[in-house]
Amino acid sequence: PPETRAAAQARPRSGPAPVTDVAKLCVCDLLVAECDVNCCCDPDCSAADFSLFTTCSVPIVTGDSHLCSQKAAIYSLDVEANPPGRVFKLIDQVNPSVFCIHATNYKQALSFSSPEMPTSENFDQLLKQFGSASFSAEPDSWNMNTGAQNPSDVNETYRYEYGVPIQTVDAFLRLPSPVVSSWCSDANPAGFLVNQATKCIRSVSVEKCGNIRAVSMLFYINSSILAVNITVQSIVVQSLNGMRTLLNGSDVLRLPIILDELCINIVLGVTYHITYTDAGEIIEAAASFVLGAINKEALSIQQSFEISFTQVNTKPVPLSGNPGYVVGLPIRAGFRPQGYPFPVEILSAALVLNTNKYSQLTILQSTSNQDCLAAQGARTPILFGYNMISGCKLRISAAMKCQPLTQTLLDLLKGQSFPEYVASFGNSQAQDVLDWVPITHLHTSEQRICNTFQSSCQIPVSLEIEVKWTKYGSLVNPQARIVNVTATITTTTLKQLPSGRERTIPITSSVVFTDISSPAEPGYKAWPTINAKLPFDFFFPFV
Repeated sequence: PPETRAAAQARPRSGPAPVTDVAKLCVCDLLVAECDVNCCCDPDCSAADFSLFTTCSVPIVTGDSHLCSQKAAIYSLDVEANPPGRVFKLIDQVNPSVFCIHATNYKQALSFSSPEMPTSENFDQLLKQFGSASFSAEPDSWNMNTGAQNPSDVNETYRYEYGVPIQTVDAFLRLPSPVVSSWCSDANPAGFLVNQATKCIRSVSVEKCGNIRAVSMLFYINSSILAVNITVQSIVVQSLNGMRTLLNGSDVLRLPIILDELCINIVLGVTYHITYTDAGEIIEAAASFVLGAINKEALSIQQSFEISFTQVNTKPVPLSGNPGYVVGLPIRAGFRPQGYPFPVEILSAALVLNTNKYSQLTILQSTSNQDCLAAQGARTPILFGYNMISGCKLRISAAMKCQPLTQTLLDLLKGQSFPEYVASFGNSQAQDVLDWVPITHLHTSEQRICNTFQSSCQIPVSLEIEVKWTKYGSLVNPQARIVNVTATITTTTLKQLPSGRERTIPITSSVVFTDISSPAEPGYKAWPTINAKLPFDFFFPFV
């Protein structure tokens, strides 16, 4: 109604309340309770530390880049002072982009929670809320002028973005890693959605093993991830000779103790598994441990650490890069079932005989005896960047029929379920339809089916797969992207064999990777590329 619209327009709208205090945000503060060199926003640094700084590694810290006006923390060094000191300013920064958010009038747009789907239980409630001719998307009880609550104060609603260090009650979730040498450093924070695997060396001794925090299970689970406690998922005990045994109960905390000149229950490996929602909330954290023992001769141990992430209500799928493909990892492939282009099942559907458990593009696997009939079902994944060739030998007799032989060779070359699509990136999701490239099928000659060898018969003898890829993104850190995949079947003509005679023919499969990236023209300086495309969530929740 006009009066409602006029009232809504007359209502003053202020800028969105900041969800991050930039004055307290410090992205270069990596060491716990220690001063980071040249980190001017580190609260652990004193005036004496600032006087030794040569520059500020992070001179400006800002909040949400979508806002037209936002707070910015400016850090610099006053080198003319005696001694030199740090200069801190908090200013209002104006976004120069023509696409920016000036005011918010929809509270739910500040987060990306899944919409409530109508069911038989909630239909009446949704009809009452949204079934009228008009409804308010901005409740009167919500006032943007009130101070926004810091996410760290409400642990159960803390939302992460990609790469942000995972906060714990006291600091960050630590994932030890080697820094300069191979020795372990406990100052490496784990980033959200960043899968990592590290190995490093830790100095130990039997006499002091009970006092070394980093070899105790308690060091890795004693700090909860805000409102989520880290639970122990499994414990594996490794003997001195390397034999591993999985313990039945994982609810017992095993601390390092000295027993018969041995120190047992020391941590050799930790694997974190984090479960999160589509809104970026961590709802579960589990840790799996590998415990071992050392004797008096041991001066150091090698520890391994790993962290992985899985979205709730989804099946974990191994990726082949993030985002671009990594050389040596399998090419991800799938099918398009009827009804919907790319359902979630595309990434988890197993092929017949489990030859393609993780929906990978595969070729024939060579065997030692080179017998094609014995090699049926043996497949090997195609690894990105690796040109591959495999094959076998097929013995043909006059008694063989053309049609069954042709089908057998097709199943041998392509597998019983050859994928229809290939992921263009190593982390392409099933719901991103444009991230999947269809496989183009070619034939070098027309295939004719014959009932017997009384006349000539064409049979497939080779499968050639060409994968064309290009470097995508920044020249500093290009990402490998697949743009085209072609599968070519080559057939040959067999003449009639005399009775009692046999013939052996080779069957081959090959994969070739071709880089079609356009090289820079000599003598010309490339202009910078400006990506003017808006973020996909800019107008959320509106289309």
